[in-house]
Amino acid sequence: MIESIDRFHPSQNEISRRYLNVRTAMAEHELDALVVCGSEYTGFEGAIRYLSGFHILHRYAYVVVTQNHEAVAVFPKEATWVGDHSSTYLQEKEFPEHCGNWIKGYLQNKGVKRLGIYGLDYIINVRDFSALATGGFEIIDFEQAFDYARIQKSDEEIRSVRHSMDLCKQGVLDIIRAYEPGKTEAELMGEAERRFSSSGCSRSTMNMVLAGENGSLRPQVLFPSQRKIESSDGLMYGLEIAGEGGHWVEFSRPLMPEGMDDITAEMFTAQQEFHSLVRENMKAGSTVEEVYQICTKPFEDRGYLTGHVCGHSIGMTMIEMPRVAAGVEFVLPENMVCSIHAHTINPERSHGLLFQETYLVNNACAEPLSGTAIKVYEGTESALTEL
Repeated sequence: MIESIDRFHPSQNEISRRYLNVRTAMAEHELDALVVCGSEYTGFEGAIRYLSGFHILHRYAYVVVTQNHEAVAVFPKEATWVGDHSSTYLQEKEFPEHCGNWIKGYLQNKGVKRLGIYGLDYIINVRDFSALATGGFEIIDFEQAFDYARIQKSDEEIRSVRHSMDLCKQGVLDIIRAYEPGKTEAELMGEAERRFSSSGCSRSTMNMVLAGENGSLRPQVLFPSQRKIESSDGLMYGLEIAGEGGHWVEFSRPLMPEGMDDITAEMFTAQQEFHSLVRENMKAGSTVEEVYQICTKPFEDRGYLTGHVCGHSIGMTMIEMPRVAAGVEFVLPENMVCSIHAHTINPERSHGLLFQETYLVNNACAEPLSGTAIKVYEGTESALTEL
């Protein structure tokens, strides 16, 4: 039974913890103020929810943080009646015609010189950035520093993560149970999406499929189509969701009703070895570089190419820093949550496997939050196989 979290809100202690961590990071980087950005771009609304409790329905929003004043949530006036602004736990809320001009004036009045911005890489509205760029501030990219400040998840957050994972697992199981040759890729995905929509995920889903013929998977990750499935097809539905608590997870398991071809079977063996090494080695105190070099050896030994990023920190934003990649010297802390989805491709680029699991970093090991085995399903199962 999936636990229900109705209108999840963090406690006051949790809110205070978040702001203490963020303001500590601001002080370390000698910032006078921080502008945190979010938009409806799937998976990139989470920083606003993290600092204000507001779940963006449409458009974009900001939270402005200083060291000595209450944080301010800033919403575009045209979105005054878009979303539930009463869910915002910040007392200070503004709805200007032009958010960038308002924030610029607010910061100038506070004497801000050194300004951090979270959201420069993907999120910030161009019009608003153009206004801030004329404000006379020294603008600092605070993308990594903000993510590092929120990287250790509290007990409240981990409860939300586990809720999302329970729901995501159920979506994969719904697909397996609904499997029949002749159904379309989209029909099967619809079983999971129905589960997510009815469970309060809203639009916080980013779901995709790998498919191939004769027990294989092509390397490309695609939207599910109206293509009818044959019994010999291989399928891998990759599900990425955030439940009502707002924390993202990723989970997938391959569906191969008539078995795998030799190339896919060898690739799957490498994935099993990889995830075993992740469980053993992705622990607090290790660096990302150490984990990456140890765990990707099964792929390197077999000469596989890598496609999508191997993994990343994950929280209320779908992709948080650091990424799990070569050369990243970040030291893993306890209670960091990581999405691990090594994307392996054979040298001929005819086969691929993007295998998703979400882990909780502990002092002794990494806990796979799905609690399920790395295995292949036939489409006849009524339950997922536990570890």
